[in-house]
Amino acid sequence: MVEIIEKGGAVSFKVRVQPRASRTEIAGERGEAVKLRVAAPPVDGKANEECCRFLAKLLGVSASSVEIVSGDSSRDKVIRVRNASVERVRETLKA
Repeated sequence: MVEIIEKGGAVSFKVRVQPRASRTEIAGERGEAVKLRVAAPPVDGKANEECCRFLAKLLGVSASSVEIVSGDSSRDKVIRVRNASVERVRETLKA
């Protein structure tokens, strides 16, 4: 099950990113992380940008509300989302 932590008015969770997928989508869970397929290549931060853009759209928050806290150059990342509740994130990621 994905661990979602609320701290300081923001929600954080782990993501496992698979770049160069055929389309950007959530592909289930992998351990305590959300498995996310991203269509963008892992070059010049394009996969990270696509990851943040997709999650912002999915969660209904602005793109500036989503940031990668750790794992910029790794497939395993920690995402922080401001202006979202734990319940909303959990419901959206399950659907």
